[in-house]
Amino acid sequence: MKYDSAIHHRRSIRLQGYDYTQAGAYFVTVCARNRECLFGGIVNGDMRLNDAGRIVADSWEWLAEQYDHVSLDEYVVMPNHAHGIIVITDDCRGGSRTAPTGIRKPIGRLVGAFKTVSTKGINELCETAGRKLWQRNYWEHIVRNEPELNRIREYIHNNPAQWELDSLNVGKGGSRTASKEIREPITEYGVEAWMV
Repeated sequence: MKYDSAIHHRRSIRLQGYDYTQAGAYFVTVCARNRECLFGGIVNGDMRLNDAGRIVADSWEWLAEQYDHVSLDEYVVMPNHAHGIIVITDDCRGGSRTAPTGIRKPIGRLVGAFKTVSTKGINELCETAGRKLWQRNYWEHIVRNEPELNRIREYIHNNPAQWELDSLNVGKGGSRTASKEIREPITEYGVEAWMV
């Protein structure tokens, strides 16, 4: 299909003028395509990862192994999504450990790398070459201070125990089809988070 700006243009709701390569903590949520529960299940308030879920967790941890300027804070893989805090550090080597460039990747590129690695691993596991795993967009929030960081850590840590109340739990009557629209800020996590 040819490019048509009326169809293909998406309004960016990222913080205007903000440098997403800047050192700091970023709260990210990524959803499975169509909110399918692919990564395991909740048993007595604990997340039990299946093989696909372990690939997602390993791919998340790969980010810190691959990129010198990335460290990871609290994260959780849920049945159909993942939450995590990515910390971009002041390490100036940037790039990746295999190809340092001196330029840090922005959050969007890091999330893209995570999605690519996890999709490839799960498609190899399931022998489903080319199958899309993730929803096109992701939620992000720039963590502004220590109290906010602690609230987000607590939210992530408690997420499996709160699964029955989670808006991403399609089993509780939520939509099975992920919205294709960019949403306005939400305050579900006790902080504003943006879907981009």
